[in-house]
Amino acid sequence: MPLIMISGMSSFLPADLALAGLIFATLLTNVAQALRQGPRAAWGSVRRYRLLIGCVIGGILISAPLVPVLPDRVMLLVLGVPILAFTLSQLLGRQLILHARHRGRAEVAMGLTGGFFGGLSGVWGPPVIAYLLSFNTEKMEMVRVQGVVFLIGATTLTAAHLGSGVLNAQTIPFSAALVGPAAIGMWLGVRVQDRLPAARFRKVTLIVLSVAAANLIRRGLMG
Repeated sequence: MPLIMISGMSSFLPADLALAGLIFATLLTNVAQALRQGPRAAWGSVRRYRLLIGCVIGGILISAPLVPVLPDRVMLLVLGVPILAFTLSQLLGRQLILHARHRGRAEVAMGLTGGFFGGLSGVWGPPVIAYLLSFNTEKMEMVRVQGVVFLIGATTLTAAHLGSGVLNAQTIPFSAALVGPAAIGMWLGVRVQDRLPAARFRKVTLIVLSVAAANLIRRGLMG
């Protein structure tokens, strides 16, 4: 959702305003996604992926202060190029497979990478998804873990951009106004998710991410 929102809104809004717009929607909708199987399951995911979560938080805190000083076109390209590369490689069957003994290092690398991009754009999903896919995470757990990681990341992002000035008296009402439409979209998405086989769910997700990333690159190149 954050990638689609920033890709769409940055087509007609400044990148920092598009980022501000998605923050509250990302925060509140991920509460529902993280807790869908109950607080106990969510807490289990926090404990199991605590290193990944900690690195996402660290990456966000490092990169969030850069948003007010980076040109819009740079932000869009920095986000779009690696996401498109990742999604196309997955669609072409070039899976990122990591050995179990490298799991800790993979959590650090993917968490910091995701957090760094998340602080700039509100989008930290692709590195986290790449990590989960590489270890063949079951679909339901994958969605819950993403919800937990995204919820904690979104909380950090909100605090970081209250400090950076991206969230302010002018942008907070805009961000709040997008929560309702995002919640409706999340409800519809959950209904579709429950009906799709895991392989098709993954393919549809990658196609949507590819289109959104290509649009970011187009905006970054064309201005």
